[in-house]
Amino acid sequence: MSVLSDEVIEKKLLNFPDWEYYDNALHAEFEFDNFKDCFSAMSRIAFECEALNHHPDWKNSYNMLYITLSTHSAKGVTEKDFKLAEAIESIVEVEE
Repeated sequence: MSVLSDEVIEKKLLNFPDWEYYDNALHAEFEFDNFKDCFSAMSRIAFECEALNHHPDWKNSYNMLYITLSTHSAKGVTEKDFKLAEAIESIVEVEE
Protein backbone atom coordinates (compact mmCIF):
# COMPACT_ATOMS: atom_id res chain seq x y z
CA MET A 1 0.00 0.00 0.00
CA SER A 2 1.64 3.23 -1.12
CA VAL A 3 1.42 6.60 0.60
CA LEU A 4 -0.76 9.16 -1.16
CA SER A 5 0.66 12.55 -2.13
CA ASP A 6 -0.50 15.66 -0.28
CA GLU A 7 -2.28 16.82 -3.44
CA VAL A 8 -4.24 13.57 -3.78
CA ILE A 9 -5.13 13.62 -0.09
CA GLU A 10 -6.39 17.21 -0.25
CA LYS A 11 -8.47 16.40 -3.33
CA LYS A 12 -9.99 13.30 -1.69
CA LEU A 13 -10.78 15.30 1.45
CA LEU A 14 -13.25 17.37 -0.57
CA ASN A 15 -15.57 14.37 -0.14
CA PHE A 16 -14.89 14.19 3.62
CA PRO A 17 -15.78 17.58 5.14
CA ASP A 18 -15.50 16.29 8.72
CA TRP A 19 -11.86 15.29 8.21
CA GLU A 20 -8.60 17.27 8.17
CA TYR A 21 -5.10 16.32 7.07
CA TYR A 22 -2.15 17.29 9.25
CA ASP A 23 0.78 15.59 10.99
CA ASN A 24 0.83 12.95 8.23
CA ALA A 25 -2.64 11.63 9.17
CA LEU A 26 -6.38 12.18 8.75
CA HIS A 27 -8.16 13.58 11.80
CA ALA A 28 -11.82 13.94 12.75
CA GLU A 29 -13.91 14.79 15.81
CA PHE A 30 -17.48 13.65 16.22
CA GLU A 31 -19.93 14.83 18.85
CA PHE A 32 -22.84 12.68 20.00
CA ASP A 33 -25.82 13.37 22.25
CA ASN A 34 -24.37 11.33 25.10
CA PHE A 35 -21.77 8.73 26.09
CA LYS A 36 -23.99 5.79 25.16
CA ASP A 37 -24.45 7.01 21.58
CA CYS A 38 -20.74 7.70 21.24
CA PHE A 39 -19.76 4.28 22.57
CA SER A 40 -22.34 2.62 20.34
CA ALA A 41 -20.79 4.27 17.28
CA MET A 42 -17.32 3.21 18.46
CA SER A 43 -18.51 -0.39 18.75
CA ARG A 44 -19.94 -0.31 15.22
CA ILE A 45 -16.75 1.29 13.89
CA ALA A 46 -14.69 -1.43 15.61
CA PHE A 47 -16.41 -4.10 13.51
CA GLU A 48 -15.54 -2.19 10.32
CA CYS A 49 -11.94 -1.85 11.50
CA GLU A 50 -11.69 -5.58 11.99
CA ALA A 51 -13.26 -6.29 8.60
CA LEU A 52 -10.76 -3.95 6.91
CA ASN A 53 -7.89 -5.08 9.16
CA HIS A 54 -7.13 -1.40 9.74
CA HIS A 55 -7.30 0.19 13.15
CA PRO A 56 -7.45 3.89 14.05
CA ASP A 57 -5.83 5.78 16.85
CA TRP A 58 -8.81 7.11 18.72
CA LYS A 59 -10.00 8.39 22.05
CA ASN A 60 -13.33 9.09 23.63
CA SER A 61 -14.28 11.72 26.19
CA TYR A 62 -17.93 11.52 27.26
CA ASN A 63 -19.83 12.36 24.04
CA MET A 64 -16.79 13.17 21.88
CA LEU A 65 -14.92 10.78 19.63
CA TYR A 66 -11.51 11.78 18.27
CA ILE A 67 -10.10 9.68 15.41
CA THR A 68 -6.72 9.70 13.70
CA LEU A 69 -6.14 7.57 10.60
CA SER A 70 -2.76 6.70 9.15
CA THR A 71 -1.36 3.49 7.74
CA HIS A 72 1.46 2.81 10.17
CA SER A 73 3.17 0.21 7.98
CA ALA A 74 3.32 2.71 5.08
CA LYS A 75 4.18 5.64 7.36
CA GLY A 76 1.44 7.87 5.97
CA VAL A 77 -2.05 8.13 4.53
CA THR A 78 -3.10 5.49 2.01
CA GLU A 79 -6.29 4.41 0.25
CA LYS A 80 -6.90 2.16 3.26
CA ASP A 81 -7.38 5.23 5.45
CA PHE A 82 -9.93 6.74 3.11
CA LYS A 83 -11.80 3.43 2.93
CA LEU A 84 -12.05 3.36 6.72
CA ALA A 85 -12.99 7.06 6.85
CA GLU A 86 -15.84 6.31 4.45
CA ALA A 87 -17.07 3.47 6.65
CA ILE A 88 -16.83 5.69 9.73
CA GLU A 89 -18.77 8.45 7.99
CA SER A 90 -21.62 6.07 7.14
CA ILE A 91 -21.83 4.88 10.74
CA VAL A 92 -21.65 8.36 12.26
CA GLU A 93 -24.29 9.66 9.80
CA VAL A 94 -26.74 7.02 11.03
CA GLU A 95 -26.01 7.85 14.68
CA GLU A 96 -26.57 11.61 14.28
